Amino acid sequence: MKSSLVMFVFALFLFSCTKEEKKEAVNVQQLNQQFIGAWNSRNSAQLDTLLAEDAHFVQGEVHYSGRSEVSQKWVRETMGTIENLKIFPVSSGADENIAFEGGTFTVDVIPSDRQLPRGEGEGNFLLLWKKNDKGAWKLHYAQLEDHPVQVKQ
Repeated sequence: MKSSLVMFVFALFLFSCTKEEKKEAVNVQQLNQQFIGAWNSRNSAQLDTLLAEDAHFVQGEVHYSGRSEVSQKWVRETMGTIENLKIFPVSSGADENIAFEGGTFTVDVIPSDRQLPRGEGEGNFLLLWKKNDKGAWKLHYAQLEDHPVQVKQ
């Protein structure tokens, strides 16, 4: 009986050592909602923590690289000009190291001259997240394709 118990414990130990741990994919919708929530609340400090060190932002001919440049030239310079950012995902995917979501977006555009009417912007987006060396999910790549801004009715 004692030897059977020892064999059982030994077999259990071997099984637990060789059993590959199943890694689960991240919920990319939750990552994007963190980003959208921080953007809409104008929390640039939180947005900085969500950006990868090697982040990229692409919009037409514009391409910013690195957290510092993306944070300064996209986040901080754009944040005061739009509000009420909403995304409407069309496609998404994720595994244990990378996640993406793409679709369309809408924003309210704030004119630089308060005498001008507000605008409505829309376009297409792609957000790609990667897990960094510390296991934290960071926004690695953001691409926007804007349509011309329309006067808000």
